[in-house]
Amino acid sequence: MKVYLDACCLNRPFDDQSQPRVRLEVEAVSLILEKLNQGEWEWIGSEILLYELGQNPDVDNRQRTLSFASLAHQVVETTEKILTRAEELEEAGFDSYDAIHLSSAEFGKADVFLTTDDQILKVAVRKKNLFSFVVENPVKWMEEVLK
Repeated sequence: MKVYLDACCLNRPFDDQSQPRVRLEVEAVSLILEKLNQGEWEWIGSEILLYELGQNPDVDNRQRTLSFASLAHQVVETTEKILTRAEELEEAGFDSYDAIHLSSAEFGKADVFLTTDDQILKVAVRKKNLFSFVVENPVKWMEEVLK
C-alpha cells in the first residue's frame, strides 16, 4: 500500500485538539505514521510537500513536520510532466499547490492520497474519475482499512 500524506495531515498534530474532529484526525494520522514507519505501508512524499512544509513560519512545527517527511520511502521530484498534469487538475477545480500534490501522488503511484483539507476532498469527490487512487480523509480511510 502506497500512501501520500499532504501537508495538512503532517501539520494536523500541531492544531488545536480541543475540537473532536481534529483530535480524531490527529489519532488517525499518528496511526498511519506508525504503520508507515514500521514498513507496513510505503510512504510517498514529494518535493512540493517538502517545499510547502518548509514555508511554515513556526520554526518548531516546520522542523517537526520536515522531520516526519524525511522518513518518506520515496520523494517524487517535480518534473514537467507533473506540472503539466497539475495544470489539468487546476482546470478541474483544484488549487495550484493541491494539484501539484495530487499529480505527485499519481506519478509516485500512490494507492491513497490523504488530506484533512475539506476543499480538496469536496473537489475530489466530484472529480474522482480523474484519479487512479483514492483521495480521502485519514479518519474515514482508517475506518475502511481497519474493517
